[in-house]
Amino acid sequence: MKVLVTGGAGFIGTRTSAALVAEGHVVRVLDCLDPQIHGSNADFPLALSSIAECVRGDVCNLADCVAALEGVEAVIHLAARTGVGQSMYDLADYVETNVRGTATLVEAIIKSRASLRRVVLASSRAVYGEGMYVCRTHGYQHPATRDREAMESGRFEMYCCECSEAMAASPTPESCDRKPLSVYAWTKVHQEDYCRWAQQTLGLPLVVLRYFNVYGAGQSLRNPYTGVVSIFYSLLRAGRSLSMYEGGRPLRDFVHVDDVVRANLLALSAEDVIGGTFNIGSGQADTISTIATSLADALGVSARLEDRGEFRVGDIYACFADLSESRSRLGYSPLIDIATGMREFSAWAQSQESVDLYDTTVAELDRHGLFGRARKSAT
Repeated sequence: MKVLVTGGAGFIGTRTSAALVAEGHVVRVLDCLDPQIHGSNADFPLALSSIAECVRGDVCNLADCVAALEGVEAVIHLAARTGVGQSMYDLADYVETNVRGTATLVEAIIKSRASLRRVVLASSRAVYGEGMYVCRTHGYQHPATRDREAMESGRFEMYCCECSEAMAASPTPESCDRKPLSVYAWTKVHQEDYCRWAQQTLGLPLVVLRYFNVYGAGQSLRNPYTGVVSIFYSLLRAGRSLSMYEGGRPLRDFVHVDDVVRANLLALSAEDVIGGTFNIGSGQADTISTIATSLADALGVSARLEDRGEFRVGDIYACFADLSESRSRLGYSPLIDIATGMREFSAWAQSQESVDLYDTTVAELDRHGLFGRARKSAT
């Protein structure tokens, strides 16, 4: 097929474009080359422009979208602003790119009468807010946001609404209600809703993929909002200690970019998946401190982990993927474990220039009232 990849010059987009070409597809990339990700005065890298048709354009521009859709048979929509922290104070930018950009793309599909065989939307586990939990006495629960006063007193875990006992995290299925807690999460909900409307009303052949925490070679080392792996890498390379937010205990599902790319290709070709929504993760729950030590091990350095009682407003405590639906319907199974993935990332990152912007990021969050410190450690 001829496939349009929006945001195709980004971290996931570049790998996806290369994999599509390797499978015999023809690829057109639409990307605005955002300076925060690509640096100032950036151009499409030769490794991408030599295998794909690269178009500099904006998904928020209807004419750019209509032109990019010409002759296309499938779309993988990756273009988006990412990251929870920055979304909490750059609201307009996130809504503009993620919500208006998706609405504009859908409008372009309608107005150009594009005949598409598949549209794959890159959504996020952020739409769930907190993941699923289980209380030993009262069973499964999907709690809402945590109380800031409790966090400031060092109580970060999720507690049963019936008995107030700490609950254990449980795999989160796609049937879990959406309870977005950040502006970024809300924009991903709106992306899903606009595309779902087009599917139900106009027959858009939609597949929604909810990515969990994606990492791997190629992720931006300039943008501190693209993930904790980049942040930890910059700090470890600088010989600095790592502040473990919430004591390093929060649980995340880190999925390697190559597993995500395989999911993207499966979503294009799998039968009987149109209208489906699928979790794309590792299915494993790792603490933030485990991620830090795994990366340090891959780099061959010692990680100095510090619990300063710090936390970010808008963060969740735990969420990891239930992959039952993805395995049975999409044929997706993750192949890369965290140790292997961190070795791949670190080998690549050491050949790249990184920028330590951790202090700048913390100062920005603090200035907007989004950075907290517990008054005492949890017991």
